[in-house]
Amino acid sequence: MNPIRLPCYCGSLRQASRVVTQLYDQILKPSGVKITQFGILKLLAACPDMTTGGMAEALAMDSTTLTRTLKIIQNNCWIDVATGADRRQRCWNITEAGLQRLQDAEPLWKNAQKEFARLAHDVDLDGLTRTVFHLVQKVGE
Repeated sequence: MNPIRLPCYCGSLRQASRVVTQLYDQILKPSGVKITQFGILKLLAACPDMTTGGMAEALAMDSTTLTRTLKIIQNNCWIDVATGADRRQRCWNITEAGLQRLQDAEPLWKNAQKEFARLAHDVDLDGLTRTVFHLVQKVGE
């Protein structure tokens, strides 16, 4: 791969996001779970009965993109949905199959974390994570 350095902040962040996503997806491939799906399963395992809007906010995701990903995960029977207090509200939960898939994917995810840390050995990853989270908070206000 021969990427170019982009002069655009957004383009640079998206470029980095794509290559990191590809790395994680490749390592997670044997589990059948993509990194975007893994994050949603982890969130629902920790926070059951989340609404679509609550998840979109927590993940800083566009609700249309989230809804597409939720549909794929639901079709795999890893999550299910119920109507909330407001009939328009949809509350999501991880299923037993989803929990099992998450447990199967967890060691692969840990391997992806280690591989990323190995590749970025000269980067302060804790500082990077703090900085990115700070950007999410500032820009998302």
